[in-house]
Amino acid sequence: MKDAPAPQATGGAQAVARALSLLSLVGRGGDAGLALGQLAAASGLTRPTVRRLLLALAQARMVEQDRRSRRYHLGPEAYLLGTFAAERHGILHHARDSMLRLADETGDTLLLTVPQGDHTLCLERIEGDFPIRTHALMRGDRKPAGVGAGALAILAALPQAQARALLHRAAPLAAELAPGLAAALADDLAQARAAGHALNPGRVVPGSWGLGVAILWPDGRPAGALSIAAIETRMGPARQAELAAALHREARLVAARLAALDTEPERNIA
Repeated sequence: MKDAPAPQATGGAQAVARALSLLSLVGRGGDAGLALGQLAAASGLTRPTVRRLLLALAQARMVEQDRRSRRYHLGPEAYLLGTFAAERHGILHHARDSMLRLADETGDTLLLTVPQGDHTLCLERIEGDFPIRTHALMRGDRKPAGVGAGALAILAALPQAQARALLHRAAPLAAELAPGLAAALADDLAQARAAGHALNPGRVVPGSWGLGVAILWPDGRPAGALSIAAIETRMGPARQAELAAALHREARLVAARLAALDTEPERNIA
């Protein structure tokens, strides 16, 4: 009697999942790259396992190791695949003009955030010319759902039950970032729904405020969010209204560009 193939298939799927997780970690390492020990610690895998998976990824040219620093970076094949995906999934491609325009108009920092399961990911950061900036959120940063103005705007655009479930799952992670943050986010979410835009009044980093507006697919699902980050003194009530209006204007423009594509995930799953 032949052995059942399930364990082997499970092991293969696990190896693929681990390799893809490492690839994602390497990508988030940015220009500085990540060392083997850092990748092992972040992934929870042993160093020999990480080394073996990185070797496989390197052979596929998905990652590469700097000869001097010994740190790992995304490889040329990862870059190539990213360019292929940009037109289909590239909200950044369609939002960049709006971000540049808003950064020029406001002088503040513009952020593009997208949903990623129980988290959100900062895809891009474009800085205006105002000399004092906040660095609470950088490109590539991954935060729990609802943490940050863009993340909160995404949450507010979801059906209430789904948003509450996400906020509940994210609560332990939010609590690690700042005391009382999870409870405050529930109030911030209610206010965001009522106002039509999200406000982060320095919940994680005191003095670092943000204002966010969701970018919607034609069916109303959030594709991401545009947000403006600035120091508290640049976020008075009158200016909040001005910034919110500008964000809504540009979010509608990005949404219109996305609507011209037929790229909603559900429509493209065979």
